Amino acid sequence: MAFVPADRVRFHVQQLPAGPGAAGPDRPDRPVVVFLHGLVVDNLSSFYCPLAVPAARAGHEVVLYDLRGHGRTERPATGYDSRTAVRDLFALLGELGLGRRPVHLVGNSYGGTLALHAALARPDRVTGLTLLEPPLSGAWVENMVDTLSAAALSLEDSPVPAELLTLRLRKAANLTAIADDLLNRTTLIDDVAASRTFTPADYAALRCPVLIVCGEHSELVPGARELARHAPRVTAIEILPGLGHDVLKESSGALREAVLAHLDAVAHAAAPAPARPRAGVLVP
Repeated sequence: MAFVPADRVRFHVQQLPAGPGAAGPDRPDRPVVVFLHGLVVDNLSSFYCPLAVPAARAGHEVVLYDLRGHGRTERPATGYDSRTAVRDLFALLGELGLGRRPVHLVGNSYGGTLALHAALARPDRVTGLTLLEPPLSGAWVENMVDTLSAAALSLEDSPVPAELLTLRLRKAANLTAIADDLLNRTTLIDDVAASRTFTPADYAALRCPVLIVCGEHSELVPGARELARHAPRVTAIEILPGLGHDVLKESSGALREAVLAHLDAVAHAAAPAPARPRAGVLVP
């Protein structure tokens, strides 16, 4: 465990070295696998056992970190928009000495949205995407803002964190306190509400290989299929039976096998030619 200052924020980071797995010997053009988690009550730990440790054992260098304001990372009052999240990502990689390495981004839920923003902003750095239940539509943004706003009202001046501590439920109390801080004392809700909706032109601009994984009953499947229709290098869209928006927590080894196969395929591919960021996209 380490705390690394980047972009004026102190980030909680964990790095896993590459084991002697299928990805082969280390080389500077092989992507570092970076995991991006979801909103509010999520943090880097959700990836650790299901995907991060298996990826490292398979020969991939892995970086996990708590996003701005989440988990053990510092919680500033502002900066929860996607553009700042992309800037945070590449600033942090620079501080870790990985500023010249290509990256393969694995994003769960809102982390998938951030991964997609990063791939559009920095095609010169992002050489692969793995998107788990990525929310891509404007309807999702509206629903999420409504949900977060309702949660903020219920948590404001709530006795729940103290009651959970009384019951010795320390982890639940900590998560509840973090959610209260994020929703009631930062700009997170406003920043999510201002999120830009992706267009078919955005998807068509993607140049890296993309794996998409969704649960069979997820409301996000139509958006994933829309991405797959327009992005030129979607290698697969995996629909896991019997699941909803919970593939990371509830799926079996099928998720791990699909993700590791995609990571290996991207790692073994030839290093891509340098690409310029697409016009109109801000590069951090």
